[in-house]
Amino acid sequence: MPDLEGATLTVAAVARRIGVAPATLRTWARRYGVGPTSHAAGSHRRYTPDDVARLEVMHRLTLQGVAPGDAAQVALRPEAAAALSLPTDGRGYHGSVIAMPDAEPAARGLSRAALALDAPAAASIVESHLAQRGVIATWDQLLVPVLIGIGDRWQSSGIGIEVEHLLSEVVMGAMRAPAASSREPLNARTVVLACAPDEQHTLPIHAMAAALAERRIDSRVLGARVPVDALAAAIRRSGPSVVFVWAQLPGSGVRGELAGLPPMRPPYRLMLAGPGWDRDLDSGGGGEASGLPEVTSLADAVDQVTRAAVG
Repeated sequence: MPDLEGATLTVAAVARRIGVAPATLRTWARRYGVGPTSHAAGSHRRYTPDDVARLEVMHRLTLQGVAPGDAAQVALRPEAAAALSLPTDGRGYHGSVIAMPDAEPAARGLSRAALALDAPAAASIVESHLAQRGVIATWDQLLVPVLIGIGDRWQSSGIGIEVEHLLSEVVMGAMRAPAASSREPLNARTVVLACAPDEQHTLPIHAMAAALAERRIDSRVLGARVPVDALAAAIRRSGPSVVFVWAQLPGSGVRGELAGLPPMRPPYRLMLAGPGWDRDLDSGGGGEASGLPEVTSLADAVDQVTRAAVG
């Protein structure tokens, strides 16, 4: 009989890999037949690569709200495991995983879909989370752990930039739906959301727009690397109540560059957020700036913008 020890995993190892409890795996095997196929007399059952792939299909479908029995029927189809196949890591298993020791199961499922470059599965998980829990909880509990894990993986290995790009596109697409659904906004003057001139990470401002829409706050997203003169032009045309400028990477936000922003009547609130801003306390600009706001989270940023927009 061939030695399967190097090519199979225990129930505990599979549970950690997929992000479910070992008891869940045993229940799926007992009730639905989605379990290990490798077994030697007198030893514990062990999971082969195909077994793991079927369980990933099962897990992904249950995260999307499919009943376990129906998910099992799909997972047990011969073509199901192949549809989720990833490049192997030399041991027969699906590549490397994203380290997220304290993440919830949905985040683990999203990380697996992102690593597989499975955009439809990733979008389904994000959209389902948004519908059930809202923008802020989805950002904090689902997206941030996965984005941090992908970033750490890239920094340590230099690989996976395509994973970050795909997930970013998925998230931006999912966030546009709640942002576009705002009706009868509470603010008479819009909120302008932009990235600093040298900042290209736009996900936080798309999340801001979606979270503000949930509170019926109208906003305009200008996107990445917005030059100061372009931001000034947008301010003159839209007459906003708040101008929120995001800088994430160190040095991407230079506060002195905003000195050219135009004054307006009534004035707007200028908010500079993110870890990328320099520490010069003279923010300049024509709005009513308050130095560097202590924005500790997406929820805090949304609270501050809402108060400024409708206060």
